[in-house]
Amino acid sequence: MPQILMVRCVMVSQMTFPLRLAEIALEVETHLAALLTKGPEGGEIERPDRLLDAMRHAVLAGGKRLRPFLTVETARLLSHGDTCGDGAALFRVGAAIELVHCYSLVHDDLPSMDDDDLRRGRPTVHKAYDEATAILAGDALQCLAFATLADRKTSSDPAVRADLVLGLAKASGLGGMVGGQMLDLAHEGRYGEADPDIPGILRMQAMKTGALLSFAVEAGAILVQAEDAACATMRAYGQAVGAAFQIADDLLDLESTAAEMGKRTGKDAEKGKATLVDRLGVSEARTECDRLLDKALAALSGFGDEADILRDAARFVITRRS
Repeated sequence: MPQILMVRCVMVSQMTFPLRLAEIALEVETHLAALLTKGPEGGEIERPDRLLDAMRHAVLAGGKRLRPFLTVETARLLSHGDTCGDGAALFRVGAAIELVHCYSLVHDDLPSMDDDDLRRGRPTVHKAYDEATAILAGDALQCLAFATLADRKTSSDPAVRADLVLGLAKASGLGGMVGGQMLDLAHEGRYGEADPDIPGILRMQAMKTGALLSFAVEAGAILVQAEDAACATMRAYGQAVGAAFQIADDLLDLESTAAEMGKRTGKDAEKGKATLVDRLGVSEARTECDRLLDKALAALSGFGDEADILRDAARFVITRRS
């Protein structure tokens, strides 16, 4: 494993999960703000004010920053708690993944998609600005994410940068998040009759939500150049957490309030979305969440107490209220 610099890894095992989640979110927020400054970066000509403001509206609105958290904590675990990435590089990787997540939310909220007015308790980008600006803001956030990963500031090793770019492209593109969104629209019946079976729903959710969450875990392993076996173990953990996250999200859409969620709830039933909650019922969906939690915890069984923070993260995914 290469020599890498320390990043405030202060006795993580003694910190509670909420404190650690908040600490990492604050650090990621700082990096996101730095990526979205007004002055053009090297190779850029200009950053139009309206577009940049819309991007900042989409990104700098708070949030749990769960995906960057998974990146940081995976790297910490696989480097045995002593090192957490090449200085700020690890948070740059987490920020890049968060940029892709935020772009996906901007586009999901569009009238042609879910047509939402609120996100994190604030007007969605197309409401705060307009639809054209929202589309361009999402496009620019995606480009900025890949520019961030490809930058030498993220890693001096071109192979590491290439693996990060390739992994994020696959997780977020045709065979991942974007492809999953296409299947989700099809399952609404927009393109003819659609009545997907449970395997079809699971495949759609693994692509739409699970792929990016899983890559957030894998990215931490890539950056610290973990062994293949460790990468496979963490991939299994990430896939289980990603699947559980989507079921928990569907349950929240059914049971939570708009005030708790910071966005409109009850959308799945309105749009006739195909979900496991719809197919299995609430009780069986919760049982499936518990099964996936057990699967995530089993993936970490070869690690000691150092993995407790990731175990807590898996539990948080299925018990959160927003």
